[in-house]
Amino acid sequence: MGKAGRNRTIATLYAVILVPALFALFETTPFVDAADARVSKETVEILSKTNKAMAEVVAAVTPSVVNISSVKTVKTAERTVPFFQDPFFRRFFGDEFRNFEKPREHKRSGLGSGVIVDKRGYILTNNHVIRGADEIKVTLADKREFKGIVVGTDPKTDLAVIKIDADNLPVLPLGDSDSLKAGETVLAIGNPFGLTQTVTTGIVSATGRANVGVADYEDFIQTDAAINPGNSGGALVNVKGELIGINTAIFSTSGGYQGIGFAIPSNMAKAVMESLIRSGKVVRGWLGVSIQPLTSDLVKQFRLSDKDGVLVGDVVEDSPAEKAGIQRGDVIVEFRGVPVKDVRHLRKLVADSAPGKVASVKLIRDGKVRTVDVKIAEMPSDVIAQAEGVDNQLKGVVVQSVTPQLRESLSIPKRINGVIVTDVDEESPAVGAIEKNDVIMEINRKPVTNVKDYEEIVSQIRRGEDVLLLIYRKGSTLYVPLSGRE
Repeated sequence: MGKAGRNRTIATLYAVILVPALFALFETTPFVDAADARVSKETVEILSKTNKAMAEVVAAVTPSVVNISSVKTVKTAERTVPFFQDPFFRRFFGDEFRNFEKPREHKRSGLGSGVIVDKRGYILTNNHVIRGADEIKVTLADKREFKGIVVGTDPKTDLAVIKIDADNLPVLPLGDSDSLKAGETVLAIGNPFGLTQTVTTGIVSATGRANVGVADYEDFIQTDAAINPGNSGGALVNVKGELIGINTAIFSTSGGYQGIGFAIPSNMAKAVMESLIRSGKVVRGWLGVSIQPLTSDLVKQFRLSDKDGVLVGDVVEDSPAEKAGIQRGDVIVEFRGVPVKDVRHLRKLVADSAPGKVASVKLIRDGKVRTVDVKIAEMPSDVIAQAEGVDNQLKGVVVQSVTPQLRESLSIPKRINGVIVTDVDEESPAVGAIEKNDVIMEINRKPVTNVKDYEEIVSQIRRGEDVLLLIYRKGSTLYVPLSGRE
């Protein structure tokens, strides 16, 4: 049989065997009509109720979220043109060309969000939204516009309170942020990229987040609800339509949303707001100790069983801690019955304590557990500051005002003014360049006379920016450059 004959035989076998089998398969295979593939009535009813509920929450809370636009005057640096100084040039062209050398001013605008929390016109927002603003304009959901007046700010928590003179304001009730649990549904409302009344939804990813590097006192709610630039100061609400957080920051490598956002808990915001409205400042408790985290080496040296607690590195003279008998080398493990997790945790516990109240402090000294009672004092407004609320070369540097006692004990001449470095975090970019007891006299050629000056100057330094310090150290002054380049 030739090749053509074999091919005809194979084709015949396929026709006889496979074709009937295929017809049988088509007859038994159930084809689903598109019209039959519909969502069940029960499912539609459940999802419709969910949609209606979410829409109801959004409708109730969005009128309380406002748009905040700020305008600040920024001065450009003075430009020096060498040949403008030449007498020969000035002889022929006069001094009018020197106008190019003068510092120039221009207006810089910013956008953010805020939340109406009181019918008297008080609005909660972030400090960084209105910091340094010359003008503040508040636009309500109903398009009414008002001038915003700053009631008070608290850079240590990045919160601010502004006020508008208006009637019939929609107030957002405050919820209990302490009762929040991971997994709860939340909505973020604000004005990202200037897009007003934007709503996103997600869950509470975690609570009690610290070490974010946004503020000195951090106890953030972490959420995956989309938060973008312009959302700052906006509302994070629960399914009851209650404010449980002020949206503050995002974790991002691109500058946009990456699934991790942070909000200041409403309970913290409420306490700060009430203090700012009442006295124009935030009153915090003060213990009077310099503390540091426990490393593995320190655990060995102090013969401790674990890393729980914080180590006392120093005790401020005549402070509540000194009066209670707390000493250098003590390890604080509990404060007011609450186990101390880390440095930030203790700082927050102390700051939240009302001045005048007595707090029990459990500590370990020479391997023995002791408990002392400390009468908490008000934190002095000009004593201690830490540049943790910014991300630049001075992050993690703790400074203190030059008191008469320190000036005498450290032999600092009267002509030297500035702030004294009391601690440098081991992960600070300034480690190795700045030492304890250095006196910072200038930052980027700007004089530093007190803690307030220090905080204001440091807050304006950008990440990666070079910094030049003038310091006094052991009898001499010297310039110390801090390179922002990695």
